[in-house]
Amino acid sequence: MTTRTVFFISDSTGITSETFGNAIIAQFDFTARRVRIPFIDTAEKALQAVQKINRTGEKEGKRPIVFSTMVDPAVMAIIQEGCQGALLLDMFSTFVAPLEQEIGMKSHHRIGRFGGIIQSEAYNKRIEAINFSLSHDDGQSDLDLQEADVILVGVSRSGKTPTSLYLAMQHGVKAANYPLIPEDFERRQLPRALMEHKRKLFGLTINPERLAEIRSERRPGSRYATLENCRTEVAEAEAMMRRSGIRWLSTTTKSIEEIATTILQELRPEKLSLSY
Repeated sequence: MTTRTVFFISDSTGITSETFGNAIIAQFDFTARRVRIPFIDTAEKALQAVQKINRTGEKEGKRPIVFSTMVDPAVMAIIQEGCQGALLLDMFSTFVAPLEQEIGMKSHHRIGRFGGIIQSEAYNKRIEAINFSLSHDDGQSDLDLQEADVILVGVSRSGKTPTSLYLAMQHGVKAANYPLIPEDFERRQLPRALMEHKRKLFGLTINPERLAEIRSERRPGSRYATLENCRTEVAEAEAMMRRSGIRWLSTTTKSIEEIATTILQELRPEKLSLSY
């Protein structure tokens, strides 16, 4: 399989260029060696980035692919002039200029999409949601569950924690999560603390074979990780969700983004409309 080095360069964190670039290269069957170069906000740093990119192209004998979100035109000019041996894909020249023409106004050319965002209400809500999700992870606390937007339930290692944190960080959703354990299966009902919050519940399940693999990495050789135990827990959890009328999905082949979007569509569709 073809291997190419892909650079993500930015005068801020580089997260935007990396997210956009990854979405594009995911459409192709090649192996990408990813390199992020953030905070290129001076001519000196731009020259250093150019040298690194060009050296990579010379060493590998293949043009590096460069995704850029540079705002400062002077710094961007150094990148454009210096990286003649690379495929340069600049988001701002591709999208901002046509949008300026369409809307009939100039963009702010503000460096760093996070500049000033810490003062916004949306940012503060996300921080509050992250703190809530951390304090309500894995059933640590059942206090203030009335404040939760979403409560995830499922067997241990089915993806509840990463999904909760993603919902908090990306959407400002206060997400708690509760593990379903053998005691719950013996009682054949949800944990008591969750009964009054059923409308907020969403279940996550997973293929037992995949669950056994994940658990074996964490606790190899334990009964907790055996395929037999995983099959039993998953079957009991899914039966409990059906009896309780809880919406649920399997995380086996889905990304965190897909899982989170499905949950929001089901429980909090208004959260899919973001305000900054």
